[in-house]
Amino acid sequence: MFQFASIVALLAALSADPKANVLLVTGQDLHKWKETTPVVVEILQKDPRIHVKVVEQPSFLADPSIHQYDAIVMHWMNWKVPAPGKDARENFRRYVASGKGTVLIHFACGAWQDWPEFREVVGRVWDPKLRAHDPRGKFQVVPTEVAYPITAGIKPFEADDELYTCLAGDRPVQVLAQARSKVDGREYPMALVYQYGKGRVYQCLLGHDAKALRQPGVDELLRRGCVWAAGLK
Repeated sequence: MFQFASIVALLAALSADPKANVLLVTGQDLHKWKETTPVVVEILQKDPRIHVKVVEQPSFLADPSIHQYDAIVMHWMNWKVPAPGKDARENFRRYVASGKGTVLIHFACGAWQDWPEFREVVGRVWDPKLRAHDPRGKFQVVPTEVAYPITAGIKPFEADDELYTCLAGDRPVQVLAQARSKVDGREYPMALVYQYGKGRVYQCLLGHDAKALRQPGVDELLRRGCVWAAGLK
């Protein structure tokens, strides 16, 4: 009986869905991070495989314990305050390069303006010399990679957000969704993936506020991107 019970327990463990521990880093931003952070947690944890831990100090990225997490969600931008220093930069860089996942939401692309390597680590960053975004409003987001795991089955949808036009970088990235600016008529990426070392990087440029995050389509892009970055199916 004991042997049979042990085999049943082992089979159950092997067949169980894998889980992902995700670190959500927030606490600094030009945007209302205290309102958006719980919305992001709610969106991500609609997938029962994802468990989110929130830290409200970006300086935590210097802590060796970040390497225990399957993915880090960057939901911060050090607006008019010093960015985390050398230890945090190098620890984060090694985290991504080692094969872990990273998700950047909205203005997180503007973090670490004093660290040029950040552009190499995440593929695209905010360039303050470029036009920042269209006026807040509604626009259509169109998936461009319909067979990619993150965007498979997602139809074009309406966002109510800031359409970012400010990304800079020359590393090859894969654009998964885009939107047309009403100001200049050009197409801009709204979601993209990138590889740094062995690491998986996903950027969702949408998410200006709680309303923007809750838009059908936006929440799905964010959740699927986190699942992908964490290495889950």
